[in-house]
Amino acid sequence: MRASRLLSLLMLLQTRGRMTAQELAAELEVSVRTVYRDVESLHSAGIPLYGDAGPSGGYRLLDGYHTRLTGLTSQEAESMFLTGMPGPAAELGLGSAVAAARLKLTAALPPALRERAGRIQERFHLDAPNWYHGADETPHLTTVADAVWNERRLEIRYRRWKAPKEVVRTLEPYGLVLKAGHWYLVARSGENVRTYRISQILKLRALPETFTRPAGFDLAAHWKNSLEEFEARLRRGEAVIRLSPRGMERLPDMDRPALLRAAEATAEPPGRDGWTQITVPIETFEHALSEFLRFGADVEVVSPVGLRDLVAETARALVRLHDGPAGEEEIRPRRGERRRLRTGGAPAGNARNHENRP
Repeated sequence: MRASRLLSLLMLLQTRGRMTAQELAAELEVSVRTVYRDVESLHSAGIPLYGDAGPSGGYRLLDGYHTRLTGLTSQEAESMFLTGMPGPAAELGLGSAVAAARLKLTAALPPALRERAGRIQERFHLDAPNWYHGADETPHLTTVADAVWNERRLEIRYRRWKAPKEVVRTLEPYGLVLKAGHWYLVARSGENVRTYRISQILKLRALPETFTRPAGFDLAAHWKNSLEEFEARLRRGEAVIRLSPRGMERLPDMDRPALLRAAEATAEPPGRDGWTQITVPIETFEHALSEFLRFGADVEVVSPVGLRDLVAETARALVRLHDGPAGEEEIRPRRGERRRLRTGGAPAGNARNHENRP
């Protein structure tokens, strides 16, 4: 344990430069007294480690000193090979760099750790995009990434969902986020920090002027807060619905986290018919209609009345559309499907395979 901590302390100073004893203690989650003892041990072992007193003081390594990658535990070596994302790295133009870095890391490991780390690549694979949704086309991604890295302003023509449909913005790009196969740019435009989907950038020009990225900006924290605010803005109302036992069973597979959270928080005990009543957040009647139609006849809208009427009207339209021949010729079920269709079962070709599909 102490050997691992000494190596961590050394790596912190090597990567970050001068650090105070208090900063080191906070990073290593030990006391300042422990840091003093560890620094003394490293110094006694011949590490060129120096301490400066005063307000701007701290510990630092002699300029030019670097240690080789040693002291990795088996768990640390294995975890290094879980952090790579070859697909996204390639999209950013860094595919060859990631491959080279992995090769160098593998070569630096002892044979036993090299073998264990190799098993990670054989047994785990990251596939970021969601089911049934391909990754975005992002021809401007590498240019945006270069602007983020070099703190260079961008001028973009952007397509958005509300009027005006196209806008021109001058941005200070702070960071990139990959979520469910989609790339997003977090950037300042005027006084506001906004999120832009890279695939919706129609035209882009890197400007010659640079900007200074705020020192305290935390990309991960900003992204988390913006998602929470976005969801809160969308959910402007509530609906009371009833789900059949099969509807409740399907709920976790619907890929609708808000519905699942609502069911966990508001579900009442099932009634005599086995149906469960829950209260769910909704955006608009039209959006809620598309959400609830996914459940087919396994959902009943209790309120609001306007939404219930809209579902009923849509159901009646579907009945009129499907009650009778399709066009000029009636479409009949294939041989062997009549019994399943009458009893409500799915044809064998459409059966859900939980081993191969979500």
